[in-house]
Order: sequence, then C-alpha cells, then structure tokens
Amino acid sequence: MPELASDVTDATWGVADVVGATVATDKGVIGLALYPQVAPATVASFVSLAESAAYEGLLFHRVVPDFVVQGGDPDGTGWGGPGYTLRDEFSAIPYRRGTLGMARAGLNTAGSQWFVTHSPQPHLEGHYTVFGQVNRGMDVVDSLRRGDRILSVEIRRRSP
Repeated sequence: MPELASDVTDATWGVADVVGATVATDKGVIGLALYPQVAPATVASFVSLAESAAYEGLLFHRVVPDFVVQGGDPDGTGWGGPGYTLRDEFSAIPYRRGTLGMARAGLNTAGSQWFVTHSPQPHLEGHYTVFGQVNRGMDVVDSLRRGDRILSVEIRRRSP
C-alpha cells in the first residue's frame, strides 16, 4: 500500500469546516457525510468540483447491482476526469453499505469520479480512497440506474 503523506491536514486544503454534501439526483436526494480529516485532498477536490457546478447534469454511468453506483465523469464514458489526478489517500475505514469512494484506473489516478457501495465490499479496502458515507437517502442510491443524472451537489459546512 502506498505511504500516506502525514504532513497534510484538512486545514491545509481549506476543508476543515466541511461536514457533508447534498447530492440531488433525478431520483431524489442523497446526503453525504464527508471525511476531510481522512482524505483532505480528495474532499478538497470534490468540494471544488461541486462548488464550480462541475457535477451538474452528469450521468451515473456505472451501476452494478449489489456493488456500486458511480458518477462524476464529465464524458459519461467511465474514462473522463477533471484534467488532473489525485494522490491516493487510503485509510483503514471499511467499505460497508453506503461508503463513498473515489474511482481510479490505477495508482494515484483518481479525479472526479466517485462511487457509493450498495453492500460491504472488503476487497476495495486499501485500494480506493474512502472520503465519506451516505447518511441519508440510501434508498435513492438503490433506485439509481445507468443514465440517471446528478442535478446538483451542495456542500455543507460547519457553522462558525
């Protein structure tokens, strides 16, 4: 497993106050708890893309029953991204039902594509960055089909 940068904190990336996100889809709303203390660069990228409306209108291009639903690809092909890649931020957090992870094609290649697990997926642990958990709307996740859309992503921050 790649070594994690120990000098990077959520404050470094300006996401210390981020607590979650609300993803509106054409099937309903999904609430996400985000983990900036676990995956600061990944959360910072997700927040930046969400706040720039980069996810609006994108498809859920991959839906595998009892495995994952995946979106965030600007091309809708499974190969698109934001024009940059992220360093993997692996943790000991298990992949259980509703875990939010970053898709990637290889080591340190994550970009804008994210997925939510339908069921526990222990074989993903240590291979994909966990950066959050569904805390509302898992029934919406379960109802998503290939071609359904992300309407908006709103970031929730801790009040000062």
